[in-house]
Amino acid sequence: MKNIQTIITMCAFTFCLACGCTNCNNGQLPLKEGSLEEVYLTETTTDFSFWAPTANEVVLNLYHDGAKGEPFNTIKLKRHKDGSWRTSIEGNLTGIFYTFKAKIGEKWLEETPGIFARATGVNGARAAIVDFRALNPQGWDEDKAPLPSSFNDIILYELHHRDFSIDPSSGITNRGKFLALTEKGTTNAKGASTGIDHLKELGVTHIHLMPSYDYSSVDEEHLERNEYNWGYDPVNYNTPEGSYSTDPFDPTVRIKEFKQMVKALHEAGICVVMDVVYNHLSDAGSSAFERSVPGYFFRMKEDGGYADASGCGNETASEREMMRRFMVESVVRWVKEYHIDGFRFDLMGIHDITTMNQIRKALDEISPNIVIYGEGWAASTPAFDADSMAMKANIYRMPGIAAFSDELRDAIRGPFSNDEKAGFFAVEEDLRESIKFGIAGAIEHPQIDYSKVNYTDRAWAAEPSQMISYVSCHDDLCLVDRIKASLGNPDEKEIIKLDKLAQTIVFTSQGIPFIYAGEEVFRNKKGVHNTFKSPDDVNAINWNNKTRYRDLFEYYQGLIALRKAHPAFRLASADLVRKHLEFLPSDNIGVVAFALNANAGGDVSERIVVIFNANDQKVDVDIPAGDYIAVCAKGKIDLAGLFTVSSDRVRVGAREALILCSNL
Repeated sequence: MKNIQTIITMCAFTFCLACGCTNCNNGQLPLKEGSLEEVYLTETTTDFSFWAPTANEVVLNLYHDGAKGEPFNTIKLKRHKDGSWRTSIEGNLTGIFYTFKAKIGEKWLEETPGIFARATGVNGARAAIVDFRALNPQGWDEDKAPLPSSFNDIILYELHHRDFSIDPSSGITNRGKFLALTEKGTTNAKGASTGIDHLKELGVTHIHLMPSYDYSSVDEEHLERNEYNWGYDPVNYNTPEGSYSTDPFDPTVRIKEFKQMVKALHEAGICVVMDVVYNHLSDAGSSAFERSVPGYFFRMKEDGGYADASGCGNETASEREMMRRFMVESVVRWVKEYHIDGFRFDLMGIHDITTMNQIRKALDEISPNIVIYGEGWAASTPAFDADSMAMKANIYRMPGIAAFSDELRDAIRGPFSNDEKAGFFAVEEDLRESIKFGIAGAIEHPQIDYSKVNYTDRAWAAEPSQMISYVSCHDDLCLVDRIKASLGNPDEKEIIKLDKLAQTIVFTSQGIPFIYAGEEVFRNKKGVHNTFKSPDDVNAINWNNKTRYRDLFEYYQGLIALRKAHPAFRLASADLVRKHLEFLPSDNIGVVAFALNANAGGDVSERIVVIFNANDQKVDVDIPAGDYIAVCAKGKIDLAGLFTVSSDRVRVGAREALILCSNL
């Protein structure tokens, strides 16, 4: 496998490892209606197809049970010239489970449900034959996502199913399940809304669901063990995770309940983003990919081992034709079958630019308003040409795709690599250019000195909608814990002030704002840095905090309402940002100030002035002279106004933000 461009001859046909084709036919698979499915139901037959061009024999095993027992029938498949193996069985086999088994040379590989399996039994070892048309909730054909007309209007909320609803304080019946996001009228002990009603009250537009496909680390047969994982260990990409369903043994239940969840969120005015992890498999050697075409779907090292840019033991080869086609087909399937409204790509920098652009193109054909964003980096250097990778530095070459700005994140709260070092909050070094970089949306702006920006020396976004602004997410310390770690455990009052200041920077920056679930109710994770398998008492959101920290919740709610009310904070193009966004001068390294001028984006306010003061003392700041109404001051937000200002100089409270509008 050292030279993947080599065409090898096996079993009387040729297979190109470079593109995945047979006889150089561009890797065509057996397609029906453009799909890469492996099982097709008709009125009279059930047809199977399995792509294994290097195999010299393939059999299909049929089972009555999704995990136990021997096959009741084993059928030899016939080879076709396109590299697939096929058979057609009389009758509709709905309710039957199946696996494929390929022989490579003289060795039989282990059974696999196939890479395209769309329904599986418990723990995903066997694929299931289901009639998807029979699994749609009532009104599914009329289900329509409330997609915004511009990516800049999106407000993202990252949510883990179990974190969000598992605590008894949620008042939810189906705690930790897909159905938790369908329950209305749930409250904490004091009557504050939780669940889907909380999301509506908060005002977010998109829920980013952490991995919800079938993953490895939770044993679906023994849910009584209360195992926990984030889910970044994929097994079957195209079927929902069974542990989030009410019955993981029945393959239809997870499908129905996932759809019920999506429909309920859409009815609540909320779009659904799915976290996808195509960059690696839980275990390459036992994966369906390796049991189909060994060595093809993964990048390999010179010594024959798996390359590992994911830090999880392997990395997939998106540049190879069939892996690319698989990724495109997979996201399209989630949109068409489950009505998903966007995708967050884990370690997107492992994928190649061409693949990401093809995904964007395929989704554009369905709706150009489906959002795509991801981590513009890898855990280590991928085994592929750096200039071809979907890294943050190459985002400008991927129109309609966004990346997280770790420049802004770490400038605000401190570097990822050192929990004890604070950022802008500490006012120990000048991080203003990095803050300004995020405020401008990672685009080219004449007032930013890029030589002083952390992690980059140039703008990497062509448009502001290509930058995700954030200060915390599931990975790394949550915001409250980070403030404690970086600033020597300040008192709660100071933590809340800094929390509000941090998120005000996020929500007044151009681009797409993103918050981690529970931050709005003072979530903490007991100082644990990496909680991917920590127990519920670390990860669960305590919904009683919504009552205790009502002021904080209302501030987050106010930030979202402020952003929605003022298009100046979500300008549609880089040219508009450069035209309307003016950074105001200050000699204080703990102060960043800017103005949005000339009714930016059609805003009702002719000018908006925003000032961030990270100092532990009040500061006086020069502003353009005029009459203003304060909509954010002293830790409060009121869109109707808190007080008026008529001056060219204002005083800003310690560790606070001040936002002034010339008129409302």
